[in-house]
Amino acid sequence: MTVKKILIVCAIVLLVYGLNHMSNQEVWESVENTPNIPNKKVLVRLHWFIPDGMRADPETFNIYRWAMDGELPNIKRLMENGAYGFSKPVFPSHTPVNYATLLTGTIPKTHGVADGPMRLEGNTLAAPSISGFSSRARKVPAIWKYLEDDGYNVFLISVPGSTPPELEKGTTIRGRWGGWGADFHSIIIERKDPKRVKEMGRSTQLFYLGGYLTQFVDGVKKDTINESSSKPISFRAEVYGDKIEGKVIDSTDDKKIDYDRVILMRNGSEICNLGAGEWSEWVPAVFKWQDIDIHSHMRFNIIKLNADGFFRIRVLVSNINDKIVMPPEIAELTVKNAGPMVDFVDNYPPQLIYFNEDKKTFLEEANMSFDWHISAINYYCKSQKPDAVIHSIYTPNQMLTSRWWLGYIDNQSRRYDDVDEVEREKLWLEVKDMYKRLDEMIGEAMEDVGENGVFVLSSDHGAYPLDVSINLNNYFFEKGWINASFDNTTGNAIINWNKTRVIYLKMDNVYVNPDGLGDMWKRGEGEDYESFRQEVMNSLLNLNDSRGIKPIVAAVKNEDVEDYLDLPPSRVGDIVIANKPGYGFNEEMTQEGKIFSIPLKTGYKQAIFSDNVSAMWTPFMISGPGVKKNYMINHTISMEDQFPTIMYVLGLDVPKNIDGTIISEIIE
Repeated sequence: MTVKKILIVCAIVLLVYGLNHMSNQEVWESVENTPNIPNKKVLVRLHWFIPDGMRADPETFNIYRWAMDGELPNIKRLMENGAYGFSKPVFPSHTPVNYATLLTGTIPKTHGVADGPMRLEGNTLAAPSISGFSSRARKVPAIWKYLEDDGYNVFLISVPGSTPPELEKGTTIRGRWGGWGADFHSIIIERKDPKRVKEMGRSTQLFYLGGYLTQFVDGVKKDTINESSSKPISFRAEVYGDKIEGKVIDSTDDKKIDYDRVILMRNGSEICNLGAGEWSEWVPAVFKWQDIDIHSHMRFNIIKLNADGFFRIRVLVSNINDKIVMPPEIAELTVKNAGPMVDFVDNYPPQLIYFNEDKKTFLEEANMSFDWHISAINYYCKSQKPDAVIHSIYTPNQMLTSRWWLGYIDNQSRRYDDVDEVEREKLWLEVKDMYKRLDEMIGEAMEDVGENGVFVLSSDHGAYPLDVSINLNNYFFEKGWINASFDNTTGNAIINWNKTRVIYLKMDNVYVNPDGLGDMWKRGEGEDYESFRQEVMNSLLNLNDSRGIKPIVAAVKNEDVEDYLDLPPSRVGDIVIANKPGYGFNEEMTQEGKIFSIPLKTGYKQAIFSDNVSAMWTPFMISGPGVKKNYMINHTISMEDQFPTIMYVLGLDVPKNIDGTIISEIIE
């Protein structure tokens, strides 16, 4: 081979290597500047923002009216530059089901996601067999697969259903509860009170089954001379393997028991010294995950500190590390440029609902999550220059389903009159402040796509006031259909699955077998099964509360869910149930056995038929080439129609094997 030929081959190899290690924008710029390579591909940039639980409806949460009144200037600008309207979720109105619908353009019986926790035959009912938050749960591709195939460099931020990562060349930042990576959750450390331990039961655990979100610790008062002395109260806690020592002290000299400071230490060295309501700075931390050291950060807040030494401490854990993003190196760059990640406020089940002081911590943590996401938009979009960004934040859902707000601002709630108009106005200001932060995020993202890109605002569901919990497993226990005992320390039910014939499991499933559900569940069959299942269905539909209201509005057999509810039969229980708005199903069993109770939470969304319940609706807004400007869609759209509409506006082929259709009325 001649020297000339060798040089040509080397040049080609270097060009190919360079193209494989550049963003799409850089690739196309390189192609444009390279002679004799025609037909440069032009990509229309996309930013799809999907805040979780962003309610929008024509009556109470009319964000378009708020925008026109000047409260949401970026949403107003989006209205002027595009089309907008309302969208309704698919049943059972739960996050993973609706995200799968939005991202695939298909309904649940097609994409296969029926819920978050799903049970499959041949597995135990004691824990989910598959999580609807996992990308593995979907039976059809998400939009990022099509985008990547069309040459897009895709960036996913906190999107449910995006992990384990499916992108081959793009970037995936955390995903939510996808069962992938070193995913650490913020916790609360609280001085142990046996009564509180028993009251909370399994609600201290992530999704009632996972790691502990509230950890109760013993506080040891050493060297006490007499009751009037305030000797330090020592405690120890562990945050994912990072051992913390604490000391509650009385910094005054007034000869009274008057604890007012908490000193937190590691290996005897002070980390911070805080009073009630105060936050520390971010502190470096080393967590353990699969015997691997994960370098991260945490931040402390003293939620509550009583004079008698009771303490409640928030440990805010950064949600980003090199084992929860792909590619790994993006984690360090993110922390350097956007700070430790505060993905969203609180957890599920909520922990910041038990004490009045929890509300202040909630609001402060919520604002931290908005601060981080806004910083992330600026960093990722400007430095990484992706062609498509799909971005979620969970904080709106957490606010509207928490204890403090929805029940007192939505007049559909029975608790509406529990506060006066002055207090209600304060609560509305707090909720609208949250919407203003969303509007701020929208403004930053709109700048990212520019005038020639496509911007989309969606959400997965709204939220309805929660007045009453239906404790179905207490009801089944009362009827003798559940065989269980109770742990004397935690109050948790211990189920005998072989002798239990009926059980309710989140979010809308009832499992039935007259011969017992067994350690490994198998769906029943035969005359005895059909007769008993019908008995259970009749009992559910006839259940009524003290007001004479029947809160269960539908009970559908497994074999009928595909036709009546658009759900996949293999991933639901023997009976799928729906509740009347204002009532919500609760899986937990209690020793006192109440069938109906008033929950601390005042908002929820699961198992509601949303067609005529506008509190469940969400915004749909889109601007871009060929989209009508300042156009309001004249009907409530279905969520599966958003995907094909976005693909069409981007100028890409709309897949043929989907359930949604293009919203043609918005096209110029």
